Amino acid sequence: MRTIRIGNCSGFYGDRFSAMSEMLEGGPLDYLTGDYLAELTMLILGRDRQKDPSLGYAKTFLRQLGGCLALARQCGVRIVTNAGGLNPAGLAHAVRALAREQGVEVAVAHVQGDDLTGRATEHGWPGALTANAYLGAFGIAAALDAGADIVVTGRVTDAALTLGPAIAEFGWGRTDFDRLAAGVVAGHILECGTQATGGNFSGFTTVDTTRPLGFPLAELSADGTAVVTKHPGTGGAVTVDTVTAQLVYEVAGPRYANPDVTACLDTVELEQAGPDRVRVTSVRGVAPPPTTKIALNSVGGWRNTVEFVLTGLDIEEKQQWVRRQMTRALSARPPAEIVWDLARTDHTDPTSEAAASAVLRCHVKDPDPAVVGRAFSSAAVELALASYPGFHVTAPPGPGTPFGIYRAGYLPQELVPHVVIRPDGTSVEIAPPPVTADPVPAPPRAGSGRTPEGLAVALPLGRLVFARSGDKGGTANVGVWIPAGHPRRAEAYAWLRDWLTPAVVARLLPESAGLGIDVFPLPNLRAVNIVIDGLLGDGVASSTRFDPQAKAVGEWLRARVVNLPKELLP
Repeated sequence: MRTIRIGNCSGFYGDRFSAMSEMLEGGPLDYLTGDYLAELTMLILGRDRQKDPSLGYAKTFLRQLGGCLALARQCGVRIVTNAGGLNPAGLAHAVRALAREQGVEVAVAHVQGDDLTGRATEHGWPGALTANAYLGAFGIAAALDAGADIVVTGRVTDAALTLGPAIAEFGWGRTDFDRLAAGVVAGHILECGTQATGGNFSGFTTVDTTRPLGFPLAELSADGTAVVTKHPGTGGAVTVDTVTAQLVYEVAGPRYANPDVTACLDTVELEQAGPDRVRVTSVRGVAPPPTTKIALNSVGGWRNTVEFVLTGLDIEEKQQWVRRQMTRALSARPPAEIVWDLARTDHTDPTSEAAASAVLRCHVKDPDPAVVGRAFSSAAVELALASYPGFHVTAPPGPGTPFGIYRAGYLPQELVPHVVIRPDGTSVEIAPPPVTADPVPAPPRAGSGRTPEGLAVALPLGRLVFARSGDKGGTANVGVWIPAGHPRRAEAYAWLRDWLTPAVVARLLPESAGLGIDVFPLPNLRAVNIVIDGLLGDGVASSTRFDPQAKAVGEWLRARVVNLPKELLP
């Protein structure tokens, strides 16, 4: 059966610069993908475009390609990337100019239509700095069918970077839902780079961390089966657990909606097929939703932060005093929002000054930069000789900085342009999917939240489970699963599924209490996925939370001491 090898060399804007050359030199590939876009990245690129309309794309990609273009063409590797950001035409033009400078013949195409900023008010999104629809993979496939060696896109779904080549190679049609869903799952595994090979992985002590982690690749076959692996000689590992960690990352319920198909994550089966090889099978899909998601970023105002260091005894009393002082100093023109956050990092009988200290953060936001700039900074600095004993700050507060607000919108797919500019300069419009269906939400499962008395031992939850967490706008998700090597994995999962209820989540993660909490089972992965709505406020760009992208919420959950069943402990 025909199989193609698709690699990844970027999981975000700022990922390891050498990854493109490593992937091209490390072994055979047919395609190399690079994901450079995130919700925050679109805001960053929007500010770039405000300063210079010719920008708005991920400049790192162009610099990486400068050292790799000739090698990619020599190896016959075709490149697909969303580094075009808000200006895919501009990046495509820059790639052609680079190729001319280097004397390399290359056919470049780009995909556009996702940028709806100019129509934001028309669609009910006034004030949007960026408004970008998530496009599907059929535009990428059309660009490859037209002979493109490099395909540059704007805001497509992350999984589309892998699905597009599969459609082009295998001729998958619009209603081949199972195969399309398999391509989406493979793309989701690859999209965040080394998160599939041991990065941000609870079981990191079981993988090779003595060398840089290898970036992942998928051997994807025409029937939709895939084997996830990495180049030989690279660090990290590819195991059922590292792949599970990425599968449960930044998803909600079992129905994973994309513009081309809705993938049923509860059908995915994983099997260790050899060292650093995980086979992905049995993926099922259903019709895509009639609407597509729109990522909206707007300027929310200005913000600033000061960190007071509180040392030694009477921490609570010290923080109360400085809070009163700051509140009084800012009373003439109080900021629109003041958030206080005390991190008790101090220890009893400390053997170092750092171990004796806690950090009190004061975050302020306001539409007026002056309110969170000089006035706020002066209020903090003027307390230096007139406040609690041991007063000092981690750094003097500077001028205020702008912050953004993220929200999601939705439009019928037929209202979103999807256009491919082929290498010869001609264009083709990609039609919306012919068959759509509103996704049927999978109901969260209600459990007991109890462990039988007399059969439990108090230990951190992480002694039994792995976890991975992340963000989607203001929502946090935490995937929790029983490791693949557990000798009684099915029984342990049955306990986890019954025990980990929304009420238990609210108790273990008090910051989530009072918010919307859902817990969804993913039985084939021996996992549950926790969705906490509103934990991150208006998204990473405006969050004042200690961990604004919820990257460590899963590790916090694993650190909580709970009653674990004795007989299920590994």
